[in-house]
Amino acid sequence: MKPVISLGNQSFEELRKNHSFYVDKTLLIPEWWENQDSVTLVTRPRRFGKTLNLNMMDCFFSNRYAGRGDLFEGLAVWELEKYRQMQGSFPVIFLSFATVKGNTYETSRDGIIQIIINLYTKYSYLLQDDILPSAEKEYFDYIKADMSDSVAAMSLHRLSICLSRFYGKKAIILLDEYDTPLQEAYAGGYWEQMVQFIRSLFNATFKTNPYLERAFLTGITQVSKESIFSDLNNLTVVTTTSEAYNTQFGFTEKEVFNALESFGMSGEKAQVKAWYDGFTFGSQRDIYNPWSITRFLKEKLYKPYWANTSSNSLVSHLIRQGRPDVKMTMEDLLNGGTLTAEIDEEIVFDQLYGNRDAIWSLLLASGYLRVEGRHFDPETGIWTYTLKLTNKEVAIMFRNMIKGWFAGGDVPYNEFLKAMLQGDVKVMNRYMNQVALETFSSFDSGRKPSEETNPERFYHGFVLGLMAEFMGRYRITSNRESGFGRYDVMLEPLKDNDPAFVLEFKVHDPEDEASLADTVQTALEQIDEKAYDTELTARGISRDRIRHYGFAFEGKKVLIG
Repeated sequence: MKPVISLGNQSFEELRKNHSFYVDKTLLIPEWWENQDSVTLVTRPRRFGKTLNLNMMDCFFSNRYAGRGDLFEGLAVWELEKYRQMQGSFPVIFLSFATVKGNTYETSRDGIIQIIINLYTKYSYLLQDDILPSAEKEYFDYIKADMSDSVAAMSLHRLSICLSRFYGKKAIILLDEYDTPLQEAYAGGYWEQMVQFIRSLFNATFKTNPYLERAFLTGITQVSKESIFSDLNNLTVVTTTSEAYNTQFGFTEKEVFNALESFGMSGEKAQVKAWYDGFTFGSQRDIYNPWSITRFLKEKLYKPYWANTSSNSLVSHLIRQGRPDVKMTMEDLLNGGTLTAEIDEEIVFDQLYGNRDAIWSLLLASGYLRVEGRHFDPETGIWTYTLKLTNKEVAIMFRNMIKGWFAGGDVPYNEFLKAMLQGDVKVMNRYMNQVALETFSSFDSGRKPSEETNPERFYHGFVLGLMAEFMGRYRITSNRESGFGRYDVMLEPLKDNDPAFVLEFKVHDPEDEASLADTVQTALEQIDEKAYDTELTARGISRDRIRHYGFAFEGKKVLIG
């Protein structure tokens, strides 16, 4: 009998009690325990089983689950006699910052405060006996909605004191999605306030806490040590490039193929691999996202399940407003290419615009890129990584994200594309000017007014839009050898009845050209002089199928001819 797939259920107890589909990850417990690290932070992309794993660890270690060995019977950890004796033997503080998503610092801080209040309410039974001294009991009275930052910072420390006194054993702390408030703070513009609050909380909880047995934190990114971990010298960080725990988050290929067989879907292995394989943790390749696999097993349809589980707003924002080279690299990636970059896994959010490689570090940590290879230079001590889009699902996500840049009600991008395919230059001009007017500024990082710069940012966004809209219909390439003034875009049709296009973009130079029409003419002449048709004709496309268009820019004004 096939197990039932309980989608979105992150309760280990419920999954086991109801005999639901579960891939055994309990060997995480002995691996973590035998490493003997005081504070462990494991970063993995979203929907990679972080919450379920922490819930599993809570069920294993927490004395609230004492005598519940039945939850682990038949699983790998239960085969180890030493660990059977540990089940249900520690006081555990288990909390998650997953829901802390406020637009302001006050809202996010209130969210964390409420989590702390709920924890103290959960452990209010500690007040009923005379085990705790009066000073410890009185601290419960300070835990309220208007508590000060200093009280909040010490709250988890004080709670671990109470649990240790009550049970005579140090506490284990499990914290899920530690970095959610920080990512929200960066996006919302209150980064410094949140960093200061989190740093104080973490310092008191994880460094100056003699009542802490061990701690396990999870998140998507490793926020830079200087930001919030500067005082923690007992922190062990495990990132996507680390070897530790490299099979404990996400499904291995063997686990995926076993699941397909048990659900009678063995014939789907190759297609499932193309869609959902590609994640790499340390040297462990062929890791699959659990959310996509469980959704596929239940629905039996190929969809970008994982890529559609969040808005991807930060990634979209960084690419859309990034420098031209960021968009150029995205063009290569969408065409199946790779990039080589120095990866710093300590994400410094303040450098996401200024540091050339910071965005790729974020995309790697978030699961949108996979490691194809890496090289260590012993002279400089620098690791360089060769990266690629993770899989088909991620490529589709980026395509949909880019299409969304042009999808506003006032942006007639699709109408422009229809006019281009139909060869209607008059309509192309009308719509392209509207597109440029509505989207020009959105491709600017804000450091310079768009009107005062050449439209290079818009150009690269436009090319990405073409690639997104025409994926599977055209092969799109752009020549980037000689600077913006000589850019051209080539659209090679993949169907016999579609026209080919050569597009040349130029900025109006009033010293050399009297009007935009002259700039258009210069662009068209360049297409002929440089023989840009050669590549298309060499591939068997007749010249009568090739259309030439010159795009002339002056500020946000565009003329096409």
